[in-house]
Amino acid sequence: MAEGYVTTHVLDAARGCPAEGLAIEVWRLDGDSRRLTRRLTTNDDGRTDAPPIPRGELEPGVYEFVFHAGAYLDGALGPSDGPRFLDVVPIRFGVADATAHYHVPLLLSPFSYSTYRGS
Repeated sequence: MAEGYVTTHVLDAARGCPAEGLAIEVWRLDGDSRRLTRRLTTNDDGRTDAPPIPRGELEPGVYEFVFHAGAYLDGALGPSDGPRFLDVVPIRFGVADATAHYHVPLLLSPFSYSTYRGS
């Protein structure tokens, strides 16, 4: 069994702090099908209490984290006057090595976001 796993960390770049209470969905993709594997919420450090994809569950393939940024931003900054520029932020990534640690952070503000493969 492969021992790789995936972690995430969400930072609120507008306020300069971890994004606490942000909901995340974890999806496994296979061709045209998507399967929801887990729902998580970030803790006070902007991380999840358990890895979104824990050891023993990671397989080569394509995954997607769906970050519910709009709901988080409404709570953190107050409701928007209209639709938020960013609402749901999907990050689709590929896993080639199921024995590796993949870290998929999100740096978030009301009008932009970025990600990278972290360590």
